[in-house]
Amino acid sequence: MKRQWYRLDNAALIFPAIIRRNWNNVFRVSATLKEPVDPEVLDRAIAELKPRFPTCFVRLRTGFFWYYLETIAGAPKAQEDFAYPLTHMTRRELNTCCIRFLYYKNRIAVEIFHSVTDGTGGLILLQNLTARYLTLRYGTEIPAEGNIVDVTEKPRAEETRDCFLHCGADRAISRAEDTAYRLRGTPETDRFRHIITGILPADILKGKAHEQGVTVTAWLAAVLAEAAAERQKAEGRTGKKARPVKITVPVNLRRTFGIHTLRNFTLAVNIGFDPRLGEYTHEQICALMGHLLAAETIPQRMAGRVAKNVDLQNILLLRLIPLPVKKLFMRTVYALTGENKGCLNLSNMGVVTVPEIMAPMVERFEFIIGVQYTYPNNCSVVTYNGKTYISMIRGIRETELERLFFSRLVELGIPVEIESN
Repeated sequence: MKRQWYRLDNAALIFPAIIRRNWNNVFRVSATLKEPVDPEVLDRAIAELKPRFPTCFVRLRTGFFWYYLETIAGAPKAQEDFAYPLTHMTRRELNTCCIRFLYYKNRIAVEIFHSVTDGTGGLILLQNLTARYLTLRYGTEIPAEGNIVDVTEKPRAEETRDCFLHCGADRAISRAEDTAYRLRGTPETDRFRHIITGILPADILKGKAHEQGVTVTAWLAAVLAEAAAERQKAEGRTGKKARPVKITVPVNLRRTFGIHTLRNFTLAVNIGFDPRLGEYTHEQICALMGHLLAAETIPQRMAGRVAKNVDLQNILLLRLIPLPVKKLFMRTVYALTGENKGCLNLSNMGVVTVPEIMAPMVERFEFIIGVQYTYPNNCSVVTYNGKTYISMIRGIRETELERLFFSRLVELGIPVEIESN
């Protein structure tokens, strides 16, 4: 079969240029089943899924001006889960395949290089892989509904498009904003990633958010900001020495613009407060986070943000610069400005649903993002079957942020069950 190739979408361009061993360039989605995984059946499911999701089964290639993605000839085999989640994908591995399929006991996990897709695209792939696996394993006919597709149909054109190119406003919005407080700690020398997962009753969490008149994402961002602010105080950064405390929230543009794509279609906004202006109550922080998130994510402002990124991509001089020079330029710009506007990410995938016949066979879903150059902590959230799974990852030894965050949830009346790797 002839190989296809795809230009990197607007959000994907930066990732190949800034690859380093101390930065997790992948994210993980996983499904835990009620029974142990059969690896042979999983391999069959992967192979049958490959033609339906061509933009996911790709390798990273180097062109003269840009990197690009090329479909791989055969389907990759599932591996038994090894080491620790989100081990670094080397350039050699990316040149072979940009996706890992893993299994361990009852769990199926997929780790994906971020140039391929975002969390939503990865979750859709996982849901379909799980559905196909269960069909092959038990003969269960799972209907094509929700995120589950018919694997025999051809990919829709919209699924493979770079949708950023079609959603920009006529005027770009400036990305200028204050530099935020930076979380720091003692790096793990072997690049081990600590993961602490808090399991919460989804109805209680939702109730607490609604008490404050905000979404669950805004409410969790408020509690995370409180924890980060406490870290800053403990470091003696108070008064004029303090920095704004901001949480980076990725926004799923599929909902904003009503477009369905399996490639990257997410843009991040930073929301928070400035401690130099005075003390804030929990209620005030919640209100502020809710208003900021609502205001920043209306379609018009998101279109302006998209236009800013696409305008940079379309600068003729930049397009004509050879890739080695372009890579150096992108690395420098990212090091100076890429991560200094927020404290950490809060990526909430929302509620995951599956067809009714499939639900009794799936125990849970999880979503884990990696740490970045200068974000030693990050947080990802997913809800399934009445439970919310909050995964806090860190590449440093200090556990203070997680302790402050989960303790604050308990103080606010939410029971939390803790798991750790």
